[in-house]
Amino acid sequence: MPRPAAATHAAEPARQFRVQLSATRRGARLARLLTTEQLRSWGLPFETPAQIVAELAANAISHGRVPGRDFRLTVTVKRSADAEIDTIRIEVIDARSERLPVPEAQQPTAEQESGRGLLLVAAFADRWGTVSGPPPCKTVWAECDLSTHA
Repeated sequence: MPRPAAATHAAEPARQFRVQLSATRRGARLARLLTTEQLRSWGLPFETPAQIVAELAANAISHGRVPGRDFRLTVTVKRSADAEIDTIRIEVIDARSERLPVPEAQQPTAEQESGRGLLLVAAFADRWGTVSGPPPCKTVWAECDLSTHA
């Protein structure tokens, strides 16, 4: 005899998109385009997450590149069971665990042409950070709560 379905409300399952790309400018550009299209297909706002992906992917190819090694992009959408707030988590894994970004990076001067990527990530994301491992890799992640970025 079949058991009756439980009357509890389970959290919506997470949606996830994962792709491995070459650590090149083309790979970084493709990361942004694929993220935009995936979030659009899920009916979610994509402008802010795409901007974060662009910065994290650019950092992966500029500062985390090892010849012959790719980087991996993972975009996960989770719904909190209690607050019912969708969160988009972006993770970029590169092959240089010894080159961790510094959250309080020195402000670039007006003359410098680079050095603003993590400042932009901090401005766009609700939270961000890094995780070492597995060797020789590191993950730089950022999260956006859709209630604040819709």
